Amino acid sequence: MFSTSTLGVAFVVLGFGSMFLMYHLWGYPYDKATRTSAAPRWAMYLHRGLGYLFAITYVLLMIEMVPRLWQYQIEFPARTVVHMVVGFGIGFLLLVKISIMRFFRHFEEWMPFLGTAIMLGTVILLGLSMPFALHEEALAANAPGGSAFSEASQERVARLLPSAGMPDDVKLDELSTASSLRAGRGVLTKKCVVCHDLKTILDQPRTPAGWYSVVERMGEKPTLFSAISEQELLRVTAYLVAITPDLQKSRRQRREEDLARAAAMKEMETEMAAMVPGAAAAGGAPAMAPVIDLKKARMTYEDACSQCHELSDVDEAPPMSPEESAELIRRMITENEAELSKDEIELCHAYMVAHYVEKKI
Repeated sequence: MFSTSTLGVAFVVLGFGSMFLMYHLWGYPYDKATRTSAAPRWAMYLHRGLGYLFAITYVLLMIEMVPRLWQYQIEFPARTVVHMVVGFGIGFLLLVKISIMRFFRHFEEWMPFLGTAIMLGTVILLGLSMPFALHEEALAANAPGGSAFSEASQERVARLLPSAGMPDDVKLDELSTASSLRAGRGVLTKKCVVCHDLKTILDQPRTPAGWYSVVERMGEKPTLFSAISEQELLRVTAYLVAITPDLQKSRRQRREEDLARAAAMKEMETEMAAMVPGAAAAGGAPAMAPVIDLKKARMTYEDACSQCHELSDVDEAPPMSPEESAELIRRMITENEAELSKDEIELCHAYMVAHYVEKKI
């Protein structure tokens, strides 16, 4: 079974080959009366074969991608929307091109324009998705031993998994085998992307315990067709550990990171206290609420919070005060390991206060 990235590369290669051959064939004399070209038959058959292979590859990619439309559990990000539009656009142009070749030959002069448009869409489509697939492959290649499945990588995973906090009855030694890690990669590239694209997953490297916490929480989400089993949750956790660079090199470094995190949390709580309406500033004067772009705040809130849970979870138990909003964000950071910047914290807090407490939006 070919991986999606392999199919993507084949899609581009076949597309370019077919397009340039089309340009070459269009230069031969063409008899409009008999609708025959003076081009060599072998070149025409080759072009037709490349076209069929291109269409087959497109269908295989759609078989991988289309089911996700019904399973995706958060609002589509802008990049995904563009990806979908371009993907369906290519399919439409392919249908038009095939229809012209089979039934409407009097439109044949459109073919170079259709072929070029299809190739342009192909480049855009792969440009939106391939970098993140290649990022995952690069992380796997940078694992000890040059592969996430090497003996050195297996030893590293076996050493790190005990700190993941998995149940006592889990056989950790089995999760660090090459076959189990390969199965974990399959879960990542086939099932985890139902809720998140690879960019969302790979842009936030975590500790083994952090990965298991996130994966376990994702496994609790309902899904129509691709429910993740307990064994798959364990295997994908092991694979994510395998492709994640070491985050802690020593106990001293870990302690420094913990202290820095605690300081950041303290700063966040202080800033949030200042944002609460009526909070006292220095000298007893009321604190001035910062001017917040609520449209931007809403986008930040939806993007940040939907990475770990559905937004409806908050709607079902909304914060009733600015303090509760701040406490909710604090739990997201401390318990769910949400990686929010200072600006993102302020925007999320401002949106929750305006939406749930003041009901302005």
